[in-house]
Amino acid sequence: MGSAADGSTQGVSGAAGGAAGPAGAAGAAGPAGGAGAAGAARGAGVAGPAGAAGVRRATKARHDALVALMHEGVDGVEELAARVGVSVSTVRRDLTRLQAEGRIARTYGGAMVREEFHERSFGESARIHQPEKAAIARAALSFVPSGGVVFLDAGTTCLALARLLATVSADRPLTVVTRGLEAALLLARTPVSVVVVGGSVRPLSHGVVGPLASVAFDRLAFDAAFLGADQVSPDRGLGEPTVEETFVKEQAAARASEVYVLADASKMEAASVPAWIPVPPEWTLITDREAPTSVVDGFRGRGVPVVLAD
Repeated sequence: MGSAADGSTQGVSGAAGGAAGPAGAAGAAGPAGGAGAAGAARGAGVAGPAGAAGVRRATKARHDALVALMHEGVDGVEELAARVGVSVSTVRRDLTRLQAEGRIARTYGGAMVREEFHERSFGESARIHQPEKAAIARAALSFVPSGGVVFLDAGTTCLALARLLATVSADRPLTVVTRGLEAALLLARTPVSVVVVGGSVRPLSHGVVGPLASVAFDRLAFDAAFLGADQVSPDRGLGEPTVEETFVKEQAAARASEVYVLADASKMEAASVPAWIPVPPEWTLITDREAPTSVVDGFRGRGVPVVLAD
């Protein structure tokens, strides 16, 4: 584990997909892992051709070596500098660049290696964090307008909200537009009026995406939109496994008077998803009380209201 930053060790952790293949350059030998990675970085630093191209190759090799070493558990700035044969200040600049590229995450006073992002199946997601999702659904229910039209996203947290809508629908006439197959089937057996947007079905999330969904959104408007998320971050916003899924959420949000993001604390962990859209101050994040204070404060510091569900 790394020690504190600014004069002491700054911890770092490898990002999803960060461990690469050979960090090869002229004069480098061995794979980009452990001593081989460090050797590749040093070889690239001295044997690259003169000029900008050589510098770029040397920098890339060193970055690959640093990420490979971090995946092996080497997480201190001083040790990383010694292993790749450069100064501490150079490593700090490299880490800043790698963080900006999303390849690593820096932590204060320690580090853990990130696991690569793994998109869970709908069934797998439904079995975990059930109390937190139920609490978030209860909090979200208070924002559902009576007699209005709402968009309900795919995903298990939004399905938890659908279950509550099914129990109160007789007293709360409502139209629900959804891209979630499970939510549509559940609500179809209730007085709720259900509209399913068209498109292609994602095999893991059972959510609908694609051009046909876009056509539907062009003809709809919502009093409120309730969005799920695979990850949320104050810096990057709302993350999903594919650009198609972030796009359909963005379209739904653009047609809603109010937007609520439903995400339990596990969606704030380190693993990074590939596709993101910003969370503007006009949206509201609804999460549970296990959400990290730093994440909650980060959203609130950007003007995004945060509701902590009991």
